[in-house]
Amino acid sequence: MTTPPEQQVIAERQLCGLVNGLAQRIAEHVRERAATLGLTAPQATALREMSGPMTMRELAERMSCEPSNTTFVVDKLEKQSLVGRHPHPTDRRAKLLVLTAEGTALRERLLTLLAVDSPLSGLTPQDQRVLHALLEQAVTSP
Repeated sequence: MTTPPEQQVIAERQLCGLVNGLAQRIAEHVRERAATLGLTAPQATALREMSGPMTMRELAERMSCEPSNTTFVVDKLEKQSLVGRHPHPTDRRAKLLVLTAEGTALRERLLTLLAVDSPLSGLTPQDQRVLHALLEQAVTSP
């Protein structure tokens, strides 16, 4: 049995509203936590995503933004001695972004702050895995 088009449109609108609402809550949560550390939300996002050395392109993909925006953010983090640029071992055109000791310490503080009262903390770990799987399916389906 198929869903009538009008009902499908309403269901999709409601889902889009919920996903957007969650994204806004997460963004606000990151902004608030970042501010307590003297960071902007994009700087906090970059630090959160830097789980190890990576190229600017890799960081841009993780941040879901253009490499030029990531360059601006990384420039600021570098001026704060939180990130360093190092030669890439196999690609002489690329640089590896590496957290400094200060950057690593600040990232740990940030991750701790982000875990407190997260918009997703009301979900069990199992619920979070199910939500992740469903969102991934929706994003990757044709």
